Amino acid sequence: MRTGRTGAATATALAGALAFTAFAAPAAQAADTGITVTDLVVNNGKPIVVGVSEAKRPSLSFRVTWPAGYTPTTMDANPYLYHDTTAAKGADQGGIYLASVTLYDDSPTSADCEGDLYIDPPYTLDSNNDATSWKIAVSARLWDKTGTQLKAHEYLTGFGSIAVKRAARATVNASPEPVAKGRTITVTGRATRADWVKHAYVGYADKLAKLQFRKAGTSTYQTVKYVRTNSTGYLKTTVTASADGYWRWSYGETSTTGGGTAKSDYVDVV
Repeated sequence: MRTGRTGAATATALAGALAFTAFAAPAAQAADTGITVTDLVVNNGKPIVVGVSEAKRPSLSFRVTWPAGYTPTTMDANPYLYHDTTAAKGADQGGIYLASVTLYDDSPTSADCEGDLYIDPPYTLDSNNDATSWKIAVSARLWDKTGTQLKAHEYLTGFGSIAVKRAARATVNASPEPVAKGRTITVTGRATRADWVKHAYVGYADKLAKLQFRKAGTSTYQTVKYVRTNSTGYLKTTVTASADGYWRWSYGETSTTGGGTAKSDYVDVV
């Protein structure tokens, strides 16, 4: 926040972990900054679901107030996520850091802020144990008028937590197509989820999935049966052909993994 300008809006762009390279301040500088942060919301309060290669930029918003005599160019209030033992350790390494923030100043000492975090899964997330609840904290710093001398630094906590989850996928294939009414349809598919160590989607073993059907001309899927995946994530079952329509596999999220729903496969019943 020490770059840009004050006024209607102050913008700061930071590059992932580079934003936190100076967070580990000497102990002598650890002091109350007088900075307060309220109304901090990350990703609209929803879990952050991350795949294996695509970068994610979860949104955030908050209000910041700083002591008189300072400006957005001489103070920092940088939100981040961590799941280490302390906020300081999480800020120093292994956290999810600020990408950018815009300040909308409405007084000499306060502003509403909007921005986003940055998650690059091959680097930010390198263990499947990272699929857990991450605590929300803020690194608060005050600088001298030149912006070069750190005067005070503290970690603000108590903002709650947010889940970071492994993305999941599902596929489906229903055959034969077409099929005679009353004959058997075999429905197969696979459930997979992101592996942040292998950087690939791997079979989601022992996952209970719903086989769903939407009759042609309708808009609602009905659950036909439940099937559990095998050790490599594959699904297979049979049903009786009764009407033209769309088949799909679907399963819900858990505390560590997002849900998955396959694109439907249409079967013509003749």
